[in-house]
Amino acid sequence: MPQLEHIPLGYQILPVVEDADTSVHLASDSGGFMFTFESLRTGLFRTTFTSPKHLLPPHRAATVPKRALDDANVQACFSSASKSLTVNGVSANVDWSSGLPLVSITLPGQKKPIHTDLPHRSYVADGTGIAHYTRYNHGTLHLGLGEKPAPMDLSNRHFVLSATDCFGYDVHRTDPMYKHIPLLINATPEGCVGLFSTSHARGFYSVGSEMDGMWGRFKVYRQEYGGLEEYLIVGKTLKDVVRTYADLVGYPMLVPRWAFGYLAGGMKYSMLDEPRASDALMEFAGKLKKHDIPCSGFQMSSGYTVAETEPKTRNVFTWNRHRFPDPAGFLDAFHKEGIRLIANVKPYVLSNHPEYEKLKAAGAFFTDSLTIQSAQARLWSAGGGESGIGGHIDFTSKAGYQWWYEGIKELKRIGIDCIWNDNNEYTIPHDGWQCELTEPSLIQDNAVEYGNEVGFWGRSLNTELMGKSSHDASLEIEPSQRPFILTRSATAGTLRYCASAWSGDNVTSWDGMKGANALSLTAGMCLMQCYGHDIGGFEGPQPSPELLVRWCQQGIYSPRFAINCFKTSPDNNSVGDVIEPWMYEETTPLVRDIIKRRYELIPYLYSLALISHTTATPPQRWTGWGYESDPEVWSNKILTDGETQYWLGDSLLIGGVFEPGAESAKMYLPQDASNPDLQFLDLNNEPQTYYTARQWADVPAQWKNSIPVLARVGSAIPIGRAEQVLAVGDTSNPAGLSRDDYRAVEIFPPKGSSDGKVFANVWYEDDGISPPPARISVFELNYSATASEVLVEYREKLQVGFVPHWSELEIVLPAGDERVVSWNGGQATRVDSDSRGRVHYKIAIERSEKGSL
Repeated sequence: MPQLEHIPLGYQILPVVEDADTSVHLASDSGGFMFTFESLRTGLFRTTFTSPKHLLPPHRAATVPKRALDDANVQACFSSASKSLTVNGVSANVDWSSGLPLVSITLPGQKKPIHTDLPHRSYVADGTGIAHYTRYNHGTLHLGLGEKPAPMDLSNRHFVLSATDCFGYDVHRTDPMYKHIPLLINATPEGCVGLFSTSHARGFYSVGSEMDGMWGRFKVYRQEYGGLEEYLIVGKTLKDVVRTYADLVGYPMLVPRWAFGYLAGGMKYSMLDEPRASDALMEFAGKLKKHDIPCSGFQMSSGYTVAETEPKTRNVFTWNRHRFPDPAGFLDAFHKEGIRLIANVKPYVLSNHPEYEKLKAAGAFFTDSLTIQSAQARLWSAGGGESGIGGHIDFTSKAGYQWWYEGIKELKRIGIDCIWNDNNEYTIPHDGWQCELTEPSLIQDNAVEYGNEVGFWGRSLNTELMGKSSHDASLEIEPSQRPFILTRSATAGTLRYCASAWSGDNVTSWDGMKGANALSLTAGMCLMQCYGHDIGGFEGPQPSPELLVRWCQQGIYSPRFAINCFKTSPDNNSVGDVIEPWMYEETTPLVRDIIKRRYELIPYLYSLALISHTTATPPQRWTGWGYESDPEVWSNKILTDGETQYWLGDSLLIGGVFEPGAESAKMYLPQDASNPDLQFLDLNNEPQTYYTARQWADVPAQWKNSIPVLARVGSAIPIGRAEQVLAVGDTSNPAGLSRDDYRAVEIFPPKGSSDGKVFANVWYEDDGISPPPARISVFELNYSATASEVLVEYREKLQVGFVPHWSELEIVLPAGDERVVSWNGGQATRVDSDSRGRVHYKIAIERSEKGSL
C-alpha cells in the first residue's frame, strides 16, 4: 500500500456531559478528526480515531459493551491538556499537550506504564485508512494475531492482517495464513496488555520489526480502510487478558462431545467414481471395524458436489448422483456404523453451477466496480491448482445470504451432522468490488451511506456472515442440538458461530509437526480453543511409519484430533493419496492403541472444553500459563517459541519428539511460587520417575511407546472407555453404541506422604449435545497420601435432570503404586491391574435418578 501519512494536530477537548469522569473526547483542528478514549470495565478501555473520511462501519467484529463501572473504584484527575483515570488500581492517562493524543496504561503496583503510544506519531491518517504507533516493549513476549507462523513469540516480526488459501504452507514462514484476528498481546512478568482492532479491513502489524534513528523501535498497526476502533485490555496475567477479551467478543462455543473422538477424512474417498465414493466410504467404515479402531466423524470433502459431466467442477449444495445415488440412504448407513458426517461447503458458485445465472440475476454476488457487472474471479474448482470462473457469495446480500441459509438447511435435513465452512478466506482481487448491503438481519438500513466497497467493509466480514448463516440454519433444523460448524478461516466474530477450526493445509514434515504446536497456543489465546491440525500432514509426501506414530502421539493431546489429507502427485492431482491408521502394517497396533487412549481421555478433554466455554481458558496452554513467577519461562527461547511442550489443562505437561530416531526429549518443568514442593510424574516409563520442578529433564520417549507426558503431582484426570460411546443427551443410537457408563479418575499422588496436604481436583460434565445455555454438573475429587494409603474424598453437584450413565467410579493409581485406597472414610474395592500395570480401586455411587442441584 502507498504511504500517505498525515498526523492531525491541534486537538482540543470537547464538552461531554455523559460519562465525563470516565471518558475523553477530543477534536482536531485538522480535517475533522475525532479521538475518544473511555473506560468500560476494569481492565478494558476503548479508543476511536475517526474523521468524515475515516468512518467505522456499522458491522464490526465486536459490539461496544455496556459500561460496567458502578461497583468500581474510579478516580479522575484533570488538567488543561491531560486526563488520568484510575479504575480499581489500573491507571490510564491521556495527554494531548503535544498536539496529538498519547495514551499510557499502568497496572496496579507498577511505576512504569505497560503500554504507551509513540510520541509525535500516535494516531495517523494514512490515505483511506489509519495507523496506530506504540512503543515497543523490547525483550517481552508478543502473542496472538489469530494464526501466524511459528514460533509463538511474534516479537521483532512483520505480519499481513488478511486471510488466504495457503495450501501447502511453510509453518515457519508463510504469512498470511487463514485467520484474520487483529489481537496482539504483550505479555511480561509484571502484567499483560492486549490491543484489539474490530475492523475487518486488510492491514499490517509490525511488532518491533521497524525502527529508525528518530523514532527508535516501535510497533505499528496499519489498517487500509476506515477509522480505528481499538480496545486496550490489561491484566496481571494472560488468563486475565484472554478472559476480558472473551467478555468483549464472546466465549468459545459449546462443542458436542462426539467431536472429541477420532475424525477421519481424505479427499480421495468422495472423489471416486469407481468404486463409487459412497461404496468406498462404507468400505472405509468396514476397515475401521476390522482393525478395531473407533471413529466418531468423517470429513467428507467437496467431491460429493462435483458435477457428473464436463466440466467436472464443484457445485456447492448439489450431489454427484453417480458417486452418491441415494444421499439420505448413504447417510443412514454411515450413521449405523457410528460415524457422523462433516460436509464440506465452499462460499462461491462456479459459472457452470445450475443456479449460477439465477443467483447472478438476484444480486447474490459482488459487483465489479470496473465493469459494473456481477464480479467474476478465478476460483479453485477441481484438483490441485485447477480453477474455473465464478462468483463469491456476497453474504451482505439478501439473495446470497438466504440462498446459503436454505442450502445448509437442506444438508441438515438429509442427515449431515456438521457443516464444514471451507475455502472461506475471501481472496477477492479488488478493493473496489461492491457489496450489496441488503440482508436485513445483518446490515443497518443506512449502511449504504458508508459506501459499499469491500475494502472498507472488509473481505473477512463475509467469513463471519457465512459462519452466522451456517450456524443459524443448523440451529433452526435441529433446535435441540448445539450447532457444530467447522471453519477454516475466521475472524473474532466468526467464533460466535463456528465452534471449531484447524490450521488448514499443512505439509508432512517433522518440522511442520513441531511448528504446529506454536500455532495451537496462539490460536487458543485468540479463542480458537477447539483447534488442531491435520495429523500426518495434508499435503506433501506420505509420513514415514515413525512420523505417523509420533504425530498421532502428539495429536491425541489437543482438543481436535483429525486425520485428513489431499496428497497431490504428478500422476493424479484430482484424487491424491490418503493417510489411514492402518497404512503401515507394522504400526497399525501402535496407532490403534494411541487412538484408543484418545477415547479414554475424552472426559478430561471434554471437561477442558466446558472450562473453555465458561472461562475462556484454552485447553492447550503455554508452559508459563499459571507459572508467571518462574523466570525461565520468560527468558528461555525454547519456551517462548512454544513448539516443544505445552500444558493440556492443569494436569498434563506434554512434550514431543521432533526428529527421526530420537528416543528422549528435553522438557522444562516450571516452578509454581505457591507450591515450592511441586513435582512431576512420568506417565510412560517404568520404574516410577518423579522430577522436581524448575529443572530441565531428559525424558525417555521411545517411538513405539509415547512422547513425553508428565503429570503434575497432586492432580487428577477423569477417563472413560477406550471406545466410542453414547453421550447422555444423545437420543438417537442407530449404531447401538455402548452408553458412557464407565468413569475412572487417574490420580498422581506424591511418592511418599503428602504430610497432610490435600490435593483438590474438579472436572465437569453435561449431556454432551444440548445447545446453550450450558447446564454443567461438577465433580470434585480430593485426596491426600501416606506411605501406605491414599485417602480420597468425593462429591458431585448434578444439574436437575442430568444423571450420568456411570454409577461406579474407579480410582487409578500410577504404575507401580501399591498403596491401598480409602474412600470417603471407607475402604474401596481393589480391581485387577490393567495392561499398563496400574492398580484400580472401585466404589459405588449413590444418587437420585433425577439428579440434583
